[in-house]
Amino acid sequence: MQKYIFKIIMLFMFIIISSCGEKANKLNENGTSEVQTDDRIQITQAQFDQNKMEIASMTESDFPVMVTTSGMIDVPPENRAVVSATMGGYIKTTPLLIGDKVRKGQLLVTIENPEFVSLQQQYMEVNGQLGYLKSEYERQQTMVAENITSKKSFLKAESDYKTGVAKYNGLRKQLIMLNISPEQVEKGNISSVATIFAPIEGSITSVNVSKGTYVSPATSIMEIINNDHIHLELSVFEKDIMKVKKDQEVVFRIPEASNEEYMAEVHLVGTSIGENRTIKVHAHIENEDEANFLTGMFVEANIITETSKQMSLPSEAIAVVDNEAYVLVLDEKKDGSYYFKQVPVEILGSYENRTSFSNSSTFKQDAQFLAKGAFSLIGA
Repeated sequence: MQKYIFKIIMLFMFIIISSCGEKANKLNENGTSEVQTDDRIQITQAQFDQNKMEIASMTESDFPVMVTTSGMIDVPPENRAVVSATMGGYIKTTPLLIGDKVRKGQLLVTIENPEFVSLQQQYMEVNGQLGYLKSEYERQQTMVAENITSKKSFLKAESDYKTGVAKYNGLRKQLIMLNISPEQVEKGNISSVATIFAPIEGSITSVNVSKGTYVSPATSIMEIINNDHIHLELSVFEKDIMKVKKDQEVVFRIPEASNEEYMAEVHLVGTSIGENRTIKVHAHIENEDEANFLTGMFVEANIITETSKQMSLPSEAIAVVDNEAYVLVLDEKKDGSYYFKQVPVEILGSYENRTSFSNSSTFKQDAQFLAKGAFSLIGA
């Protein structure tokens, strides 16, 4: 009996000693245990398919070198008109409002002034005298040729006639500028009202007067803008202007209206430095009829000065978390699972859904990356 008890005790002690030995083998030199962990991100095939994930490799893409600038939507000078009066007067009628479309030659406002009556009266008087002065001039011309009259009388008749013609033409031109018909005045139809017509076709963008307002020739009555042809008026800083050339592409957007990008092309580069050490750059908009641009809209633009080739990935393959960018590179695929390593990268730039990063050379040329679904894994 004691022999059996002794064997059992010895067996129990052997198990304890063996167990302690195994634990000792798992201790490192410092006496702490090592726990081997796998920090890779594992995705099963089912998860990969369910979340419609995709694998992609790096490819060489063209990335533009751009000059960042800003400006506004504008129209050529001939498409903008400031309406003013040729002579001062009081506004009698002003039937139009801001936003109204007008055609060239359409009535805009009428102005009333007693001086218009005086001007027409002078015209009628000169017109009436002109016939007599012409006859006297022709008579004196005939008489001086036959030595019947003196040269002095002829010269006086000639001077009076030419002076009358000058007054007649000057007054007639003033009436035409006031849109008062000289033919109607010659018939005795005198008016105290002058009419102003639209000099161009377009839309009224400002009205600065109301009925009864007195306006002088320096007063801006209203403004008309024709948006049939619009362009970009950009301000480029002096340090960047040497890079800008005609025919370069421009990518711009209207930040206050939408995030959609539009294309334009540099047409003219200014030759003088203006305010804030900037130079004006004029660019023509592509497909301007398809967008509802308005004159004066603020734009943010990038002028593409050249392109460079860089290794890149689809932009969705790079996840930014807490201002840090990461990619998931495929380390291994086995037993129906994908194993990815999370690697930090530094973004250089993005263009047309492709993004380049500074340490792309550290990856193998045939390296594969998670191109879709990376953000949800890294963000988690």
